[in-house]
Amino acid sequence: MAAERGGCSLEAVPLPPEVRESLAELELELSEGDITQKGYEKKRAKLLARYIPLIQGVDPSLQAENRIPGSSQATAAVSKQQKARSTNSRDERFRSDVHTEAVQAALAKYKERKMPMPSKRRSVLVHSSVETYTPPDTSSASEDEGSLRRQGRITSTPFQSHSSVEPWLNRVIQGSSTSSSASSTSSHPGGKPAAASSTATAAATVLADLMAHAQLDNHSAPPDVTTGLVEHLHHERPQVASVRGIPRGYNSSILETADGVPVNSRVSSKIQQLLNTLKRPKRPPLKEFFVDDFEELLEVQQPDPNQPKPEGDQMTVLKGEPLGVVTNWPPSLLAALQRWGTTQPKTPCLTALDTTGKAIYTLTYGKLWSRSLKLAYTLLNKLTSKNEPLLKPGHRVALVFPNSDPVMFMVAFYGCLLADLVPVPIEVPLTRKDAGSQQIGFLLGSCGVTLALTTDVCQKGLPKAQTGEVVTFKGWPRLVWFVIDGKHLAKPAKDWHPQVRDASADIAYIEYKTSKEGSAMGITISHASMLAHCHALTQSCGYSEAETLTNVLDFKREAGLWHGVLTSVMNRMHVVSIPYALMKVNPLSWIQKVCSYKARVAVVKSRDMHWSLLAQRDQRDVNLSSLRMLIVADGANPWSISSCDAFLNVFQSRGLRPEVICPCASSSEALTVAIRRPPDLGGPPPGKAVLSMNCLSYSVIRVDTEEKLSVLTVQDVGQVMPGANVCVVKVDGTPYLCKTDEVGEICVNSGATGTAYYGLLGITKNVFETIPVTAAGVPVSAQPFTRTGLLGFIGPDSLVFVVGKLDGLMVVNIRKHNADDVVATALAVEPMKFVYRGRIAVFSVTVLHDDRIVLVAEQRPDASEEDSFQWMSRVLQ
Repeated sequence: MAAERGGCSLEAVPLPPEVRESLAELELELSEGDITQKGYEKKRAKLLARYIPLIQGVDPSLQAENRIPGSSQATAAVSKQQKARSTNSRDERFRSDVHTEAVQAALAKYKERKMPMPSKRRSVLVHSSVETYTPPDTSSASEDEGSLRRQGRITSTPFQSHSSVEPWLNRVIQGSSTSSSASSTSSHPGGKPAAASSTATAAATVLADLMAHAQLDNHSAPPDVTTGLVEHLHHERPQVASVRGIPRGYNSSILETADGVPVNSRVSSKIQQLLNTLKRPKRPPLKEFFVDDFEELLEVQQPDPNQPKPEGDQMTVLKGEPLGVVTNWPPSLLAALQRWGTTQPKTPCLTALDTTGKAIYTLTYGKLWSRSLKLAYTLLNKLTSKNEPLLKPGHRVALVFPNSDPVMFMVAFYGCLLADLVPVPIEVPLTRKDAGSQQIGFLLGSCGVTLALTTDVCQKGLPKAQTGEVVTFKGWPRLVWFVIDGKHLAKPAKDWHPQVRDASADIAYIEYKTSKEGSAMGITISHASMLAHCHALTQSCGYSEAETLTNVLDFKREAGLWHGVLTSVMNRMHVVSIPYALMKVNPLSWIQKVCSYKARVAVVKSRDMHWSLLAQRDQRDVNLSSLRMLIVADGANPWSISSCDAFLNVFQSRGLRPEVICPCASSSEALTVAIRRPPDLGGPPPGKAVLSMNCLSYSVIRVDTEEKLSVLTVQDVGQVMPGANVCVVKVDGTPYLCKTDEVGEICVNSGATGTAYYGLLGITKNVFETIPVTAAGVPVSAQPFTRTGLLGFIGPDSLVFVVGKLDGLMVVNIRKHNADDVVATALAVEPMKFVYRGRIAVFSVTVLHDDRIVLVAEQRPDASEEDSFQWMSRVLQ
């Protein structure tokens, strides 16, 4: 076999015994897989080089013949053969009986070896003769000559004593085994038909050897022995066959019937191309290369028989206190604004600060009412497109205002409500291709937004096109930008009055939310929900007229909007808004404003408390005795308890009373879910739970001791909101009620929740229209509940405890972990010493159908490598 691959029989060439020995060793190495096919070919060629010299390269005369049909530069061998054979004669070597004999010999040898047949069989012997070949598509000869020459090298051999099939066949086999695309042409004038039988048998032996050899490696595909592309020349029409789209080395004159018998026929090159395409195996998608095999390798996780299981009774629906009846309660938020704007016009409504902490403007209720009226009139009557009003009642409008301008945002928000338009507050886009802003653009497009309201200063800071207009941000719809500064607003006509209706089920505003995957969704809040939420917050927080509230949160959404823009107006309160830029420069600024304005309520996040602790050494004259409520908006985060405790330890000596700290739990879908109330508002004493994290990972609640590192300490977030019903349901599948010692998703039924994801009916039904059922499958209520996305349980004294969010859930080996829990654990190791400003990110990446937890912490600038390693080792424990 080794000898025959070289282009002639080694029997005809006397080889020294040591060379034969080396060849045998090479064969053995190849069969045992110690050497690659390519290495084998290389070493073998080297051994045989001096005995069977092969002249490689392109014969210039052949190239010339390809280029110029009928050229006199054709080789003498070719021209002699062409003369000797008539056009229609058929070379005896290719007669079917000879072919059959050769194939039978190969099969017989195969049976002796008792090896499985390869799945891919093609004839290497049956090719139409060089002389009788007619190209199927001669029209494309000229453009395809180059492509044929590019297919590979043309090799010729000087040996004249052998029939032309053998060297050709051997080189074809060699080319196929090394995946080369070399085309080989060999023409010998001395070829005799009589030699056909023995040659074919030898070829069959080579074929059988090759096939047997190919079977040694079970994983590799059977060799395609048709890879040698033979050049066919014709003495009358010596054009080259069209090879467009034909696989490497495929002879277009050979077809196979269904039983594998080769048929010699002329076929249109287009049909042949189609056949070749269909024969070519399709490449599987990239992921199949990895996933399919791993499916079998992956160990299926079996539940641990000793894992903790919930043992309590099935919980019942928890009912909040009823909403109190207030005699002079306005019928809508706009009615409240109208009342205060006309009866108390000089009362301060909102004070804005600059980045130095200085008050730059105080908006009164009279100004808020008059400017909102102007804006509403302008939007409905002065903005036109093709002589038609640009906006009609119910249209959605984007509000694009920076966090440093609460006054203009408030005017825009109430102006839209008075015009019966739906405000959609969003963040200011930073760059044209900001990734987060692309998702906001998708939200605006789905809401059908065509107009954006902004301020003169903000608009000047937006990226501009060459025309001077604001660019269209990537993924955004085309918007008309309208600046709402005073000079651009028209004075309302004397006979124009806005319709201040009672609260209805119509959409009041849309609040955006970013999902775990990063997509932005718009949550619709109706006028009735907005009013009911203001009512519930007023009752649970005990708000009264003319109180001062310090707001550190973003006033465009969530608790910053609910307390600092909506409920404050309902109760004629004065809000001092602290811009985020000021907090970065001076983390104590909110505490200083509480002192200077004698604020009764402050709305903060645990981050703000943490930052102020770092800077508190600079201030000695701080007094927080005026505060009756310090609302911690992210009190549902497990790490908030460490901020609350540390803040109390430092500021208790400066007038802060322990009962003032009021954590609350909320979500964009359900608005405020629960809030802790001071004792004078009827709240029970605060609760604290030290829970085993091992049990929590199985959604089971078990109390543990604080000494361990593997515990989670959580504080309560108070009682359920007035007028609300709350229950806890299983996270996956049917919303069955949880047991009393089981963690699940908190669901709320109330008139003060969101109503839908705008334009997304499928997930709206799943989230806003959940019907919890008992273990027997009986619905707990005819009214639908809203899923909050908060994971928790109901503890003693009907206090609500939250241990994490659904968005932060990570499943590792069947066990559930929460990003918030991991953050809390990491912070508890060294709360103040190592992690810079509490900056920690926790997320998961999927590896082999399982989550892997990643924790990133920003270290203090002066932290050493040794500190880092110590901290990491402690967190890992």
